[in-house]
Amino acid sequence: MVRKLKPDSLMNKALMKKLTGYVVMWMLTQSGALAQTTSSPIDTPVRVVKNGAFTFGEKLKYRVHYGFMNAAIIDFEVKPNPTTTVNKKTYHMVAFGRTTSTFDWFMKVRDKYETHVDLVSLLPIAYYKDQLEGNYKDKDYAVFNHKAQVCVHEKGKMKIEKDALDLISAVYYFRTFDFSNAVPEQSYPFNIYLDNKMYSLSVKFLGREVVDSDIGKLRCIKLRPQLIVDRVFKDADDMTLWITDDANHIPVRVQSELRIGALKVDLTELKGLRSPLALVK
Repeated sequence: MVRKLKPDSLMNKALMKKLTGYVVMWMLTQSGALAQTTSSPIDTPVRVVKNGAFTFGEKLKYRVHYGFMNAAIIDFEVKPNPTTTVNKKTYHMVAFGRTTSTFDWFMKVRDKYETHVDLVSLLPIAYYKDQLEGNYKDKDYAVFNHKAQVCVHEKGKMKIEKDALDLISAVYYFRTFDFSNAVPEQSYPFNIYLDNKMYSLSVKFLGREVVDSDIGKLRCIKLRPQLIVDRVFKDADDMTLWITDDANHIPVRVQSELRIGALKVDLTELKGLRSPLALVK
């Protein structure tokens, strides 16, 4: 049974740690070593996901604003070549979030997430997390057996939901969704493994807008991730996400009002796109 996120289920961590976690979730090497040393093959279910959104070699860079300050940088990368992970051909995806030098004095953040995703099903095979946030350090890994619906992780073994994702594979899988016939308030649910637990999440379609970004004016799809009301977010609907209204579905902007200040994440650089960008000329 998937556990719904509740405020009392969240760890009492510093504000910047929470912010970084949420950003990486929605955007926001050792997993490769882990995968190569796993001896028994893991079968993914017979599921074919049409992927016209991303390909090998794609790189995305984001700037995180907290109030008037440039607080952090987040990089997403799909490595240039396929990897073999537990006898599967996979995409190797990496997300790295770090605070800027001027913000390190407040709380130094160096968060790295990696995942190896099956080329056909887009389900994660192996996942790795390495967090450094102030004085807090944490690592986790997970090797997924989707056929048996279990995963082996840092602390043991657990049952997972059908087609379970990790944070990074969820971002890329979400980009493959077909929004062409979406109507306002239509919801898209999915399940995520995080820190030895399963969570049920969803995102709502709100409509379409033109966003004036660092890349230029872009036709975008406007979405509303459902959040947790706690000491960071005031309301479950406090975050808005814009992705390009083209085959790429690249996250362009994330914006949220917080209990203390406001958070904004903007796309600043991109390369290696699979399809033409939805620029307004």
